[in-house]
Amino acid sequence: MSDGQQVPTVVLLRGIVSFAVVLIVLGVIMFIPAGDIRWTKGWLFLLTFLAFTIGGVVYLWRTNPEVFVARNKIHAGTKTWDRLLMACQLLSLLAIFPVAAFDAGRFHGSSVPRSLTVVGYVLLSVGFFIAVRAESVNKFAEPSVRIQIERGHKVVDTGPYAIVRHPMYVSVFFLCAGAPLALGSYWAFISAPIAITVLVVRTVLEDRTLQSELTGYKEYTSRVRHRLIPGIW
Repeated sequence: MSDGQQVPTVVLLRGIVSFAVVLIVLGVIMFIPAGDIRWTKGWLFLLTFLAFTIGGVVYLWRTNPEVFVARNKIHAGTKTWDRLLMACQLLSLLAIFPVAAFDAGRFHGSSVPRSLTVVGYVLLSVGFFIAVRAESVNKFAEPSVRIQIERGHKVVDTGPYAIVRHPMYVSVFFLCAGAPLALGSYWAFISAPIAITVLVVRTVLEDRTLQSELTGYKEYTSRVRHRLIPGIW
């Protein structure tokens, strides 16, 4: 498994194509609102995002290539409520980028000090690390909620799953906090409450689904008591 031999290379290629599309979309929704293709903070963010993703892809292909099967699309059987919540969450997250571009790129409204920009990239790095670490131990880490009967879905309780039950969602908190600062915009935080609210709702509903439908998950909740924040919730 360590060299991805059990997963067709075409799955990896699909993932690379999907990433390329995401990169293009991010570029469009940032640089058109910014009105300047030379916007330095926009390019720095894209290049950092590119570097993080390449490193993550290489690492995951060597450690847990089956996760590419899980994450290459929204699979049949996804809960209807989760399709709606995913759309809301995606839109609220994407809103960060054009808002930041209008604010910091076009109108130069926010005066975010360089020290906070660095903090933004630290938060992004932590979020990325949590996401990749979770994906490296969980081959069932699909982007949506469903019980993967055809893949022998079972509880994962190693890595970050030994600390909280939904570490992939934890990484989104760091994105919401880090991206606006990295892009130099306080106004880009405006959609963060929406994204976080949706995330909390998804966490509650997914946890209920797993407790009622996934064998062994209820016992897992007695060992790992907190959903997102250790010691709190």
